[in-house]
Amino acid sequence: MDKYEAGVVLSGTEVKSVRAGNAQITESYARFIKNELFLFNAHIAEYEFGGEENHPTQRPRKLLLKRKELERLKVEVEAAGKALVPIKLYFKNALIKCEIAVGSGKNVRDKRQDLKKQVAQREADQALKNAIKR
Repeated sequence: MDKYEAGVVLSGTEVKSVRAGNAQITESYARFIKNELFLFNAHIAEYEFGGEENHPTQRPRKLLLKRKELERLKVEVEAAGKALVPIKLYFKNALIKCEIAVGSGKNVRDKRQDLKKQVAQREADQALKNAIKR
């Protein structure tokens, strides 16, 4: 997994909301549009004192990387079928940064093994629950 540090283009109320700790990137992803990288599905709550100037909570946000890094990422995503996943959102000095990792999806065999583990865990939990009731 390669990791990259990208800057995030935010509006004023978004920055204030992130500083207050109201940002969530759990189900977000990064995708190329033309030759630019954008962060989708990242939720930054409205700033409570923003009034009419508040931002939309889940708009696409542009990520800033160097041109060489963008080209390398685009080749990896298009050629190898990999995905760009944001790992964390953090402050570096006064700037807000997003750490992005390049990852590959699971193949069918891996998914089957995970399903077997889930079923076994569910059965063990049920057996434990039934034993406690008696």
